[in-house]
Amino acid sequence: MKLNELASALLITHIHGEVNTEITGIEADSRKVKPGDLFLCVPGLTVDGHDYAPRAIELGAAALVTERVLDVSVPQLVVKDARYAMAALSAHFYGYASKEMKVIGVTGTNGKTTTTYLIERILSDQGFKTGLMGNIHIKIGSDYEENKVTNTQEALELQRIFRKMADVQTDYCIMEVSSHGLDMGRVKGVQFRTGIFTNLTQDHLDYHKTMDAYQAAKGLLFSRLGNGFSAVDAERQYAVLNADDPASEAYSKLTAAQVITYGIDSECDVRATDIRITAQGTEFRLVSFAGEALFRMKLVGKFNVYNALGAIASTLAEGVPLEQIRNSLERVAVVDGRMEVVSEGQDFLVLVDYAHTPDGLDNALSTIREFAEGNVYTVFGCGGDRDRRKRPLMGEVTAKYSDYLYVTSDNPRTEKPEAILEDIVPGIVGAGFPSDKYELIADRRLAIQKAIEGAGPKDVVLIAGKGHETYQDIMGVKHDFDDRLVAKAAIRGRIG
Repeated sequence: MKLNELASALLITHIHGEVNTEITGIEADSRKVKPGDLFLCVPGLTVDGHDYAPRAIELGAAALVTERVLDVSVPQLVVKDARYAMAALSAHFYGYASKEMKVIGVTGTNGKTTTTYLIERILSDQGFKTGLMGNIHIKIGSDYEENKVTNTQEALELQRIFRKMADVQTDYCIMEVSSHGLDMGRVKGVQFRTGIFTNLTQDHLDYHKTMDAYQAAKGLLFSRLGNGFSAVDAERQYAVLNADDPASEAYSKLTAAQVITYGIDSECDVRATDIRITAQGTEFRLVSFAGEALFRMKLVGKFNVYNALGAIASTLAEGVPLEQIRNSLERVAVVDGRMEVVSEGQDFLVLVDYAHTPDGLDNALSTIREFAEGNVYTVFGCGGDRDRRKRPLMGEVTAKYSDYLYVTSDNPRTEKPEAILEDIVPGIVGAGFPSDKYELIADRRLAIQKAIEGAGPKDVVLIAGKGHETYQDIMGVKHDFDDRLVAKAAIRGRIG
């Protein structure tokens, strides 16, 4: 593709140099540039892509996208906003691939991964070719690869993935959409069929600063669903909103898409009633615009009822029969790192869960309290270089439901683990939790071992915060660490 043809995706630009320069690829990471690439000089939060232009040229960049004219030897496409240009140019270069499938985006503080997983399972069981972009992995065709990004891929990588999905005739892409990705314009240009909202609770305030800003960022998904109506089903768009969350009222006003509401406590289009939760699973009666049915899922907890409702509402909109949806959901046994049972034949229950927010911990622990016959041991921590304000809140929540607490490291990143633990303590103390019932143990492996050593018959050990993650981030180095494997080893060591 010629540089001037690529530039046609933007109205206001200026090309310094040869307009007919051949572009064979696009790259925003100077380390990955290949001969013939267009290098995007995108200003970031900590680095500026313009500073890496010389390196990109050394590696063979044929041209640059810049926000100012640089003293370099290759053509430059000068734009007002390089980040916006990245989204527009990459969509154009990869042929607007998201329009070749139906894209279902899920946003919210908690539940995104499980909801996307459930939707993908329902649609694939119907014979559709599905793609998945989740916090755990990316699925393209029948191939899975690890997802190394937790806050939605940059627009360039996103469009590259859409192209790969389109090339294998993907019918649906189900993706997690983070507030960071929305706020930073990473999903601009993505043609969404449906946007789903799970919930809004305190998280990511290190980035967004206020809950109002955080809510507004999530709302961008629904405001961008479009403003038109269509008689053609494939062109219709849906906003699937949690009626029990106050933010849904604001989101319903932001969108012109058809709104489908789901919930438990509110009158809505897809509602769960008569909920019964045990250690073996969850049962509820579904009342919906498409009929009623009794669901018996292996997934545990009220929060998983919400996740299931979001999946049910969005797939009903796709015309999947209610009976088929129920059959799919009842076959789902576990989602990686989400209330995942770790069993080595012990007489107590060990669960690993990704809960890393006050609300996530409340969901997990309140569920456990509904079926726990013995004591509840909780191992948890807080991530470093993240919102410090939620640390005492997490301490308070765990103190509310637990009998014993082991406060430990999560991903300390560049902070001292001991300092993070001390930030959590005021919440535990303020809740009146006995001082002899909690320990501060910076070594996560040791904390897990101690909790498992202390558990008795019918007790429950919850290891929270990291879920499916297989590493621990300490001072910029990712060390191998999997809560599930560590727990298995501790159990074997105890009962061996």
